[in-house]
Amino acid sequence: MNIRIEEKSGFCYGVVRVVEMADSILERGEILYSLGQVVHNELEVDRLEKKGLKTLSRKELPSLRDCRLLIRAHGEPPSTYEIAKKNRIEIIDGTCPIVKRIQSAIAFRAFEKDVLIVIFGKKDHPEVEGLFAQAPEKTVIIKSEEDAAKLPVSKNLHLYSQTTMDSEAFKLIISFLEKKQKMEGGNFFIHNTICGHVSHRRSGILKFAMENNIIIFVGGKHSSNGRVLFNICKDANPRSYYIGHPDELIDSWFEGIESVGITGATSTPRWHIEKVADKIREFI
Repeated sequence: MNIRIEEKSGFCYGVVRVVEMADSILERGEILYSLGQVVHNELEVDRLEKKGLKTLSRKELPSLRDCRLLIRAHGEPPSTYEIAKKNRIEIIDGTCPIVKRIQSAIAFRAFEKDVLIVIFGKKDHPEVEGLFAQAPEKTVIIKSEEDAAKLPVSKNLHLYSQTTMDSEAFKLIISFLEKKQKMEGGNFFIHNTICGHVSHRRSGILKFAMENNIIIFVGGKHSSNGRVLFNICKDANPRSYYIGHPDELIDSWFEGIESVGITGATSTPRWHIEKVADKIREFI
């Protein structure tokens, strides 16, 4: 049985950056808090917590004082920075530079007249929460054409996307809103803010899924990007399985199989994927 790991699998730049920030501080034996899971991968979070990282929820933030707080790649709303300043908390800002630019762009739009800011994304996703909070009075979150159809008439509509959304689904939303704005006589401004690392992986992962008899997709339970990429695999190869831990592998999946492809989310570390490959070799 041939076991292949997709060449581009592993952390994206934004996740590499924030994990390196955490490792650098923890290796010096310093105390560091993370607001939410630093990355949507349970094994990587466990590795960092064993080194001393302390994960807390946003509800716990107001009680924190005089410490260092890591902001994960998803970013945070302005209120987080305000609380940190008030409570003498030093911010270690790991916000992905791409997300940071989108936040700044939306905040800038808040001062324009006759503007409706639309974010294509998942309402409860931390990145989207941070984007929405930049201009809450002028921003609406949508996740489907049905949501888009309910948008109020706007003279100037600016469309953004959560960075990890599916690029093909975003194209459908763009097409729908183009027609809607044209019919209603409004202007339409498209801001393609899907991460290039995510969008560029679509064609590669599609080809990879078709080249192998079976696909093992490695991702965290809460990885939005992981679900998008896995669905691409699943559409191309019905024998695709999503796992979060090597122990979730089932030996019967590999009976009579000649080639196994292993890939993962942009929040899945390469070492995690390698562990899955090692576990599969035990079935040979």
